Amino acid sequence: MFKYVLQLIVGIFTLVVSTFIAWYEGSAIARTPWEWRYSTPFSNLFNMEITNGRDISQLDYFVYAAKFQPLFPVIMMASVLYILSIVGYYLIKNKPKWAIGFWGLMGCMMILLTGFIFNSPTIGGRIFFWISLTSGLINIAVAGFVYFRNFKHKVTINAT
Repeated sequence: MFKYVLQLIVGIFTLVVSTFIAWYEGSAIARTPWEWRYSTPFSNLFNMEITNGRDISQLDYFVYAAKFQPLFPVIMMASVLYILSIVGYYLIKNKPKWAIGFWGLMGCMMILLTGFIFNSPTIGGRIFFWISLTSGLINIAVAGFVYFRNFKHKVTINAT
């Protein structure tokens, strides 16, 4: 139990630090008015009219950072995936059917995310595309591995 808690503490600490740094880096959008049309999806979603940098939603800071300075947003994404993996593994390590569903759902969500950022012209968008695609395929492969390991185990038991 201690090793899981320690890993969670490290993952959460990494997430918090990288979130603050990404938020700070993304705040540069307030001084970049030519990018407001392309990098403020949350402000547009909330029907906010942007007349100056103070009108931009704080969530748009992360979008801007992910597009143009992707290091810390990538660390945020990796730490979230790590935290979910640790929690998921701990909760379902002895429940193969739940493990298949958990890893399969995570994989499908990551592959769905790739659909939103598929054709991004920025370096950050391309990095997030490949990370999402790779982690999605790995999660689906883990789900398949758990399924076939469990299926093979059942066939061996039924054969005897």
